[in-house]
Amino acid sequence: MIIETRAYARAGLLGNPSDGYFGKTISIIVRNFGAVVTLYESPALVIEEQEEDTNRFSSIYRLSEQVSLTGYYGGARLLKAAIKKFCDYCEKNQIRLDNKNFTLRYQSSIPRQVGLAGSSAIITATIKALMQFYRVTIPQPLLPTLILEVEKEELGINAGLQDRVIQVYEGCVYMDFNKETMAKHHHGIYVPLDPNKLPRLYIAYKTQLGKESGKTFNDIRQRYDQGDEQVHSVMAELAGLAEKGKEAIEGGNTEILPELINRNFDLRCSIMNISESNREMVRVARECGASAKFSGSGGAIIGTYGSDDVLRKLINRLKEIDARVIKPYTV
Repeated sequence: MIIETRAYARAGLLGNPSDGYFGKTISIIVRNFGAVVTLYESPALVIEEQEEDTNRFSSIYRLSEQVSLTGYYGGARLLKAAIKKFCDYCEKNQIRLDNKNFTLRYQSSIPRQVGLAGSSAIITATIKALMQFYRVTIPQPLLPTLILEVEKEELGINAGLQDRVIQVYEGCVYMDFNKETMAKHHHGIYVPLDPNKLPRLYIAYKTQLGKESGKTFNDIRQRYDQGDEQVHSVMAELAGLAEKGKEAIEGGNTEILPELINRNFDLRCSIMNISESNREMVRVARECGASAKFSGSGGAIIGTYGSDDVLRKLINRLKEIDARVIKPYTV
């Protein structure tokens, strides 16, 4: 039997980056891009090498380009970490796994290094495949927590729960990561919202950003842990934007979303260093009459647009700065 599982790209609509700070967020799944994991039984456990895991290159420039996009260890480390953490979970919960091995391979169409959660999609699809293969059930609210542990504990990647929640639940989800609930249940409060109630959305991402340095230093975690009043105040307001967005979507009052989205980005700018390449995308989108904010950590933006004319302007103007515009498929 061949098992094939998928996990899709995602975009944070409101609230980010408060998810790592006991905040509230709204995210949508972006089915335009996805990671696919294929698994089948085999005599030995094999992780098939993909192009980004190879150690053979056509030139020194190709090696440099590949490292810029995928790091020094490619995608195989994501699969290894996911398998290891899945095994740990089963041992901890006294789940005995069948004595059988598998071959695993993956593919991903999610643009890399632009904040669309490509790495967590690969891990999510891998965990889903392992659950099917070994017939293991992990409660849905706990699954994003396990996926986050793969990245934080096994790979040392600093991240929050938002991406993993939406990749597990899909659609559109409001998330409340309040400290008391997290401490008690090891997950947040996740409320699916009707994606059909969303306004017209677009996503734009820099097609060349993965090849640029574009990295800016931010000390938000340190400042937050030290009790910095400005950081705590901004995180609280970001969480409030998500709460207002939830009420607007549920009540069909989505005409206020553009203002909330723009405010989200402006708040982020008040406490974080933003590269000029990323600021440029937001600036151009707003000049076209659209709202705009980061969809994640940077490299891609999300926003609303009011008409097809605005969308055409977005496509043309953002193309001039090497950014591609898509309409996200959430359903």
